[in-house]
Amino acid sequence: MKTWLKWVVCGSVVLCGMSVARAEGENRIGVGANYWVAVGNISDQVDENGFSYLASYQHHMGLLGLEVDAEFMPDRFGQDAWAPEAYILVGKAVYAGAGIGVINSGGDFASEPFFALRAGLDLEIIPRIHLDISGNYRFNDKADFEGDATNIDTDTIFLGAAVRIAL
Repeated sequence: MKTWLKWVVCGSVVLCGMSVARAEGENRIGVGANYWVAVGNISDQVDENGFSYLASYQHHMGLLGLEVDAEFMPDRFGQDAWAPEAYILVGKAVYAGAGIGVINSGGDFASEPFFALRAGLDLEIIPRIHLDISGNYRFNDKADFEGDATNIDTDTIFLGAAVRIAL
């Protein structure tokens, strides 16, 4: 995907998120962590599991929600990476959703986005403080590893938690 097209898509997601934020509903910000495991055997030279950390923004309007995250993955398959990502969520305490994002590894964005399916449990543990426990399955993510074959499938399962404050 061309670089300018990636910026157009990212800008559109941000503008959409800003317009949704003006609509009535609840806004939440927070932080979280995920434990991830690659589904298949990728390479003997890299770790196929690890932790990632994220900053998160959510906007909820009844049963529908929008989430935008910035995720940092130290030592993802041998390199530090980060990923802007967005999800559409349906539900309240128990929810499901779908999302899209793109990995930036070594200073370059991936040529293809990843897609994600999510299911989770969002609990208001005290007024205005939410604990979100979720599982994600990310697919259509490819990676090139030095000294290995190219376009290796990096489908990944994530189990994570985030704490968010309602604004």
